[in-house]
Amino acid sequence: MSSAGIVPLLGRVAAAVSEAIVRVRPETADADPVVRRSDRADFQSNAALPLAKRIAVSPAQLGAAFATQIDLTDGVIADVQVSGPGFLNITLADRAIWESVAARLADDRLGVPTTEDGQRVVVDYSAPNVAKEMHVGHLRTTIIGDSLARVFGFLGADVVRANHLGDWGTQFGMLIQYIDEQPESPWHAEEVDTGSSSVSALDGLYKAARKQFDFDPGFADRARTRVVALQAGDPDTVARWREIVAESEKAFGAIYDRLGVLLTPDDYFGESFYNDKLADTVTELLDKGVAVDSDGAVVVPSEQVKGPDDQPAVLMARKRDGGYGYDSTDLATIRFRITTLHADRLLYVTDSRQALHFQLVFEAARRAGWLTEAIEVAHVAYGTILGPDGKPFKTRAGGTVRLMDLLDEAVGRARAVVAEKNPALSSTELDAIAEQAGIGAVKYADLSTSRVKDYTFDPDRMTTLNGNTGVYLQYAHARVCSILRKAEAATPAVVDTAGPMEPAERELALCLDGYGTVLAEVADTLEPHRLAGYLYDLARVYTGFYDSCPVLAADEPIRSNRITLCQLTARTLELGLGQLGIVAPPRM
Repeated sequence: MSSAGIVPLLGRVAAAVSEAIVRVRPETADADPVVRRSDRADFQSNAALPLAKRIAVSPAQLGAAFATQIDLTDGVIADVQVSGPGFLNITLADRAIWESVAARLADDRLGVPTTEDGQRVVVDYSAPNVAKEMHVGHLRTTIIGDSLARVFGFLGADVVRANHLGDWGTQFGMLIQYIDEQPESPWHAEEVDTGSSSVSALDGLYKAARKQFDFDPGFADRARTRVVALQAGDPDTVARWREIVAESEKAFGAIYDRLGVLLTPDDYFGESFYNDKLADTVTELLDKGVAVDSDGAVVVPSEQVKGPDDQPAVLMARKRDGGYGYDSTDLATIRFRITTLHADRLLYVTDSRQALHFQLVFEAARRAGWLTEAIEVAHVAYGTILGPDGKPFKTRAGGTVRLMDLLDEAVGRARAVVAEKNPALSSTELDAIAEQAGIGAVKYADLSTSRVKDYTFDPDRMTTLNGNTGVYLQYAHARVCSILRKAEAATPAVVDTAGPMEPAERELALCLDGYGTVLAEVADTLEPHRLAGYLYDLARVYTGFYDSCPVLAADEPIRSNRITLCQLTARTLELGLGQLGIVAPPRM
């Protein structure tokens, strides 16, 4: 199958309505055909209503005129009826629907075109801080960013996954100095296991160093001197810094492996990566008049946003002491991604509290000429994970929840649910399935919610077998696979396109036909919950089909046609869950 893919039936109907509109009213060729699924027919077009108002005619009369001009001879549309104030209720030919099923089943991409071919998309996500443990605050950026990277990759984009690690700055001079002054400290790379244990020790040392920095002026001076040594490339200081970074990256890798996200060490672009690009970035901003001197500092005053004092909001491009901070690094980052990586689209997946910061960064990049109209940029903002009390999720002691502890809790709950459902599983099988179900439950709970909304982390609810959960969808996929095993349908069945179509078969086939459309919507809106909602609807529609249409006991060719619907459902669920980063086990 070519990368052009298969035109969804929705698209073919919309094209037919558009052609009819042009025949009746050529001057309205730009009109939206307004086609959507309907419970009155296969599709409904409401095009006559807005157009009638626009050209001052009766919508019922206009709808009737459109109906007479819709082509019923190409084998796609079987019938058009006008209802109400001019709605067009459109019924498709059975053959057209079966042909769509057969074509999608024969294509390894299920007929979805590679619409993003040639586009380089940089997805900035996860971004933990070195020497600190990943916590609940890293969950949404990691899961949402990974899903978007998967969807864009599937649609043909050249995806650059950018993990903007916090691995540079004053805190590292402070931490390195503290470690060197504490020869009995619990953290030395050669003395502890790799992974979270060493980073947990580092996290504790950082907090101790911070406390000493705040209360011991002598230590604070020595720490600042150490920062200068790090920035100047002092061998011993840099060696210790690399040691800390390496241990942290191992811990991040353990989390990413468990979450099943795509990030690897090749995707790590720490703040240190941009260190040698900061001075040139500030110079260019000054030369172009975007940045200005301000009492010894260099700032970028906004032309669009004012602060509480009614003065322009600013980005601090360079501090008075000549140092660089968060704003400086993000300015250098966007410059690098556009001028060196030649990105066509930039996505920053961070929480909504950073909206103003990125608005100012994007404005500065536009004024500098880096960010042009040809390049899309978006702050992919998201809400907060809440605890059972409806407040931002914290430990009982009020501290930050470790991400690994959160995953352990979900997997433990999933293990109990799976064991109750299938007590015959061996301990090894149960552990493997529980891990997939628990991690999938955490991801789906996040991705099934509009990213801009807050949601409550509730392991009991997110691992239930009933309702809109990841475990429900995984079981739905496993159930279809079980039916196919009983049918011994290891290879695609042959579709009889001339066969009749029951209402439940029709509903399922049309739902399957919408898969490519929803992926395009995710790419356009940057909202993975649209895909999650589609998969949940698909699982429910499949249940209705299976309850009313016997598969294994049906006679041929009906049996083969129903097997094709099962096969296409299983493949769509597996591929769709995969684009959410969720495993679809064939057995549960």
